[in-house]
Amino acid sequence: MKNVVIRIVDLIKKRELKFMFNGISKRVYSKNKAFGLKRDLNLPFQNPNAKLDLLIRPFKSEDSAYFTMDLQNDGLIEKEIPYCYVAATTENTPCFRQWLIGSDQQDSIKEFWGETFPVLRKDELLLEGGFTIPNFRHNGIMPAAITRIIDKRRHLNVRWVITFVGIENIPSLKGIHRSGFKPYVLRTEKWFLFKRTVVFEDVPKEMIDQYSNDVIS
Repeated sequence: MKNVVIRIVDLIKKRELKFMFNGISKRVYSKNKAFGLKRDLNLPFQNPNAKLDLLIRPFKSEDSAYFTMDLQNDGLIEKEIPYCYVAATTENTPCFRQWLIGSDQQDSIKEFWGETFPVLRKDELLLEGGFTIPNFRHNGIMPAAITRIIDKRRHLNVRWVITFVGIENIPSLKGIHRSGFKPYVLRTEKWFLFKRTVVFEDVPKEMIDQYSNDVIS
């Protein structure tokens, strides 16, 4: 509850009242579904390219000024959860940000996101917090950056990378698919009077078929 209050105060200071109102409305009553997707790092994969050359590097404090519009992940940098990466242009201008988090950060994951994600196994990484700066969208940056960020941590003894994307977020699902991910679980998140329940279950066949039609076809 303390984290929620701090975040609300921060949003008020930033005059992001619409975002705050939508967040409160969601917690009064909402129901959202998301695909859990995973990639097997043991399988060969050809990294996709973006329309511009990218430099992948760790996030630096001075990069924060470029990501003020990323309200969804507001406060995550301050949690200092490793590892946060940035995709930058050849002029070193940030255009994309993404976290790739190991199972050793399970407590931090739960503190920031609650029960949003399943408990990570030792051979799993969580891909979360992706954000493309609006001026750089429609350049194929997301899949190109994600695959190269994953390559940064291939030395670890992990096999799987997992992530979650809303079932109606077709652009992000297409980007994740181009990054080598496939659906493996369905997450249903319900809010009622500020109480949240999260359920993970197998993906129904009809949803897999719809995913194929929307994302692969």
